[in-house]
Amino acid sequence: MPMIRECVVTTIDATGHVHIAPLGLIEDSGEWIIAPFRPSATLHNLKVVPFATANYIDDVRIIAGCLTGRRVWPIVDVPGHPVPRLDAALAHGELKVARVEDDATRPRFHCSVSKVEMHAPFRGLNRAKAAVLEAAILVSRLSMLPREKVESEIAYLKIAIDKTAGPDEREAWDWLIDAVAQFYAK
Repeated sequence: MPMIRECVVTTIDATGHVHIAPLGLIEDSGEWIIAPFRPSATLHNLKVVPFATANYIDDVRIIAGCLTGRRVWPIVDVPGHPVPRLDAALAHGELKVARVEDDATRPRFHCSVSKVEMHAPFRGLNRAKAAVLEAAILVSRLSMLPREKVESEIAYLKIAIDKTAGPDEREAWDWLIDAVAQFYAK
């Protein structure tokens, strides 16, 4: 299995409008592969502007926010690269699409990495951040997973939230739990 790095990807459309999306980038021989589902803004943007920025973050509110309708986060221009980065990025990678493998469900955009830049220190791991990330992945797949599995995994992940979360992780967790409740209330 390839290594997948969870991050937040920024892309732009032809007018320069920024789209922010949490994605798992697939590592492949020094390239990063972006494989967005059809249809998606990320897919559309990569077709019209074949550049992206991989934002390496530790603020899980951004990931949870993007999945729960909170897509406006401060961005910063990247000199010499057409796609901005998140202001909250600890580091970012500048990606250029080198080739595309078409697919009916998830085309693969193979990207070369032209530059990686650090912006802030990484202060260590936190179980609550990992729990929010896993819950966000569950929320992104609610229509594909059995309810029992979602509820069971949420119950297990909540242990890490209860034991190790700070205010940011609790806020992100609450957004995701509200999204799960709204989904099942339909």
